[in-house]
Amino acid sequence: MFSIIEAAGWPIWPLITASVISLAIIAERMWFLRTSSILPNGLSQQLLSEYLQKQITPSKLEKLAQDSPMGHVLATVIKNIGASAADLKESIEEAGSIQAANLERFLTPLGTIASIAPLLGLFGTVVGMIEIFGSTTSAGNSNPVQLAHGISVALYNTAFGLVVAVPSMIFYRHLRARVDHLLHELELQATHFISQLREHTKV
Repeated sequence: MFSIIEAAGWPIWPLITASVISLAIIAERMWFLRTSSILPNGLSQQLLSEYLQKQITPSKLEKLAQDSPMGHVLATVIKNIGASAADLKESIEEAGSIQAANLERFLTPLGTIASIAPLLGLFGTVVGMIEIFGSTTSAGNSNPVQLAHGISVALYNTAFGLVVAVPSMIFYRHLRARVDHLLHELELQATHFISQLREHTKV
């Protein structure tokens, strides 16, 4: 592996850095965006039961809001259930925008890496081409060692740029779609929870 990095030359290091960052973001987001952590199963029914039995306390709401994005939205609903429809909608939209920002965290850097990795690879290719042309002496002869190194730099950087860009773009699209799906489910859960509250409390 080290021999490949050495053959690719110094332009490979920005690509290696980008690949490490990309892997870290993908691993973190795949773990964070689990359905069980965003939309805990049975949470709305449990919360509705506790609300109807008057077991909801400010400290419990505070903990609920910190446990999961869905908990945060449902806690907001309970805090504002007695407000007007416009105020309730505004508070839910505000809570939703906060959670959207949390779910979308680090996706922009991942998309940026997917976009610039081929350009970094192209930069390495240009550096390699410069070395290739520089291997030709004034007499028209070529330095075989410098020529071979220039070819290695050009090819390795091109290939590694694509190796970094393709998975990064695939996971960026996948995670982007997953965030959209989770936000849609979060909105549906909140709407359903509000209708259940109003049905049982006649608010």
